Amino acid sequence: MDKVGIIGAGSLGTAIAQTVAQNAGEVILQLRRQSLADSINDTGFNSEYYPNTKLMDNIRATTDYNDLKDCGIIFLSIPSSAFRRVLQDIREIISQDTILVTTAKGIEYPSLKSMGKLVEEYFNGDYVALSGPNFASEIVLNQPTVSNIASKSRKNAEEVKKVLTTKQFKVKIIDDVVGLEICGVIKNINAIANGICEGMNVNENARYGVLTKGFNDTVNIIQIVGGKGSTAVEYCGFGDLVLTSTSFESRNHTLGMLYGQRLIVDEKASGIVFEGKNSIMAMKDICEKNDIDSVIVNFVYDVIVKRMPPKLAFNILWENIE
Repeated sequence: MDKVGIIGAGSLGTAIAQTVAQNAGEVILQLRRQSLADSINDTGFNSEYYPNTKLMDNIRATTDYNDLKDCGIIFLSIPSSAFRRVLQDIREIISQDTILVTTAKGIEYPSLKSMGKLVEEYFNGDYVALSGPNFASEIVLNQPTVSNIASKSRKNAEEVKKVLTTKQFKVKIIDDVVGLEICGVIKNINAIANGICEGMNVNENARYGVLTKGFNDTVNIIQIVGGKGSTAVEYCGFGDLVLTSTSFESRNHTLGMLYGQRLIVDEKASGIVFEGKNSIMAMKDICEKNDIDSVIVNFVYDVIVKRMPPKLAFNILWENIE
């Protein structure tokens, strides 16, 4: 692939650019602020996210969407809350033939549309979705990483796999876009649930019981909304669920711990609280619309949205777990 674009120069967008640059002739990294674009182009470093990591020489930063016109593949590495706005901005600029890759793990609220469904509104249904147990801080250092991609178009999935795959970055294609995208959302709910339990100092037997129940709920939800239960045992399912539920680098796990400790969180200053709450409310609505009773989703909803005391919410969870 001669030219690949990345929209979003945050931690993940920059890390993907660093990986793709090993296979593409040129990587265009689009971001909003001219000062940061100039800094990246002048110094070769993204000083805001990776001040100690030199970026590949064939990565070029820009603030102009028009610079993405000739890209055969464009990764959308932006928060789910910004997805619709960006798609509106680029729909008259980017060709329908361009392969769009979603990396955001979220659901638009209150529409309950996945990021892929939003892409379909403005482009077509042949997008590629990327999800796995991935930390951007590891990807940018070229550490061993594995991820899943899914698409209705096998050809597009193969193209994306080709541009992402390196000696260290492994990619497995699966045939379940719905399941992959649902995994990316519900794993955050599980991470918050386990963070709450850890913040409360719940014993380890119970914590891993909650984790197991969360995995079982994931399988059930995927199947009921039209995905494949087997997707839950893929890297985007089990791997990502365990990673985000147990790692202290996981923002959702940390968010849960704060609520479990009953610490006051400044919601306006914390984007992760905003994103997390949207995911919780969206998943709660999805469960209700599909007549799904998930004790894990209910538990997190009670603590984060209803502000129920964690101990009371956990007692309700434990009464209903089996």
